[in-house]
Amino acid sequence: MNAIDLRTFILLDSLQPQMASYISTISRGYFPVAGQACTIVEISPGIEINRLTDIALKATNVTPGIQIVERLFGMLEVHSDSQGDARQAGEAILNELNLTEADRMRPRVLTSQLIKNISDHHAQLINKVRYGNMVLRGDTLYVLEVEPAGYAYFAANEAEKASHINIINVSGAGRYGRVYIAGQESEVLVSQDIVQQRLAELSGRDPGGDSE
Repeated sequence: MNAIDLRTFILLDSLQPQMASYISTISRGYFPVAGQACTIVEISPGIEINRLTDIALKATNVTPGIQIVERLFGMLEVHSDSQGDARQAGEAILNELNLTEADRMRPRVLTSQLIKNISDHHAQLINKVRYGNMVLRGDTLYVLEVEPAGYAYFAANEAEKASHINIINVSGAGRYGRVYIAGQESEVLVSQDIVQQRLAELSGRDPGGDSE
């Protein structure tokens, strides 16, 4: 059994404008811009992400945006103008771990809920702790909770591709990832459908360890 558990492994082929801006808001590294490709890797134990960051950056021309090191989980986001470079950075990490993309965990949706016609005070409560756009009175709010956490970034980016919504908050580190999206009801419904579809299409092993 590999000592490192590959939880999330995903390529975002083209960062959408809101998603790129959101990552820049929370990033302690180098900021991505819209249109760039990025690779997101999440592992356990978290401390090993330092070594894998070194491997990715030396393998090809990518720039690190997010690195989170927790005791249990570690997450890395690297981006590039070249989709090929972003892919190669991911491949270098897989090679180091002696794993393939099929060894990642596939996402499991824990919560997918809509709150329609959100009230003033509820909107204000969410806006106090958000890092993205604001949710407004009367908006429809979509809340997604997914495991592993790193797929939250993928979900938010796919939602922005598919519909005219506002990304309110994305939490992609820890045991569970969460996405808050708001806007007109018709647009938010489209984003909910496409996110659930895209997540279901991703292959990998389930939390019990079986691959598919």
